[in-house]
Amino acid sequence: MSFALITGASSGIGYELAPLFAKNRYDLILVSRQGNRLVQLADGLKKKYTIEILNIPIDLSHTNAAEEIFRLVQEKIISVNYLVNNAGFYVKGAFTETSWEEAQKLIQLQCLNHTQLTKLFLPDMLKRGKGGILNVGSTGSFVPGPYNAVYCAAKSFVLSFSEALAEEVSGSGVAVTALCPGGTYTGFQDFSKRRKSIFFPTMEASRVAEVGYKALMKGKRIVIPGLANKIQVFLMRFIPRNLISKLTGLMVEK
Repeated sequence: MSFALITGASSGIGYELAPLFAKNRYDLILVSRQGNRLVQLADGLKKKYTIEILNIPIDLSHTNAAEEIFRLVQEKIISVNYLVNNAGFYVKGAFTETSWEEAQKLIQLQCLNHTQLTKLFLPDMLKRGKGGILNVGSTGSFVPGPYNAVYCAAKSFVLSFSEALAEEVSGSGVAVTALCPGGTYTGFQDFSKRRKSIFFPTMEASRVAEVGYKALMKGKRIVIPGLANKIQVFLMRFIPRNLISKLTGLMVEK
């Protein structure tokens, strides 16, 4: 059996990735702190596709979460072919005004635990000579982010880690892809004021998931969904970093 492990599977991009793997006959390991939503998702997918699904209700912002997930998977004697490090949340506001607890949880989840999951599951992929890892970054991976400084810093880590790891495993049969969407309707941000603005393009999670899935299967290292997002990231190469910081800060409501 070929399993795909998806973190943050109860909503947003992770929720939309699950059926993409399922319809291509991958069994699933669904991870989220929202256990009830995992059950609903799994029940729907089992009715539609003939696949096995293991739900792991766990909060990835906790210190030992990655080790616990790996332990549970090992107990089931499951080999993970694809790992999707998607779980995340958003901390918005001036750094001195937001709580340290939230910042610490964000770093624990998006940097430490996702890196540890990769550390735990990648060796087996390399032994088999096939598989892939999809790390969900952001267009914020490419810029400093005033008023969401920790979030953008964490997403920068995701991008750098993914690019470096992709080179390390090049030629092994294992792909590492960084998915860097712009504004996405995922449920943890309010984009109601941005829907009609060409300067703040916002995409549906289903479309972002589709782009990410196809890029992973093709072995691409970086994928930025949406033409407007691609253009923005491209233009950033020619703008001084201090100006990018100012512009980014203006885009975020204080």
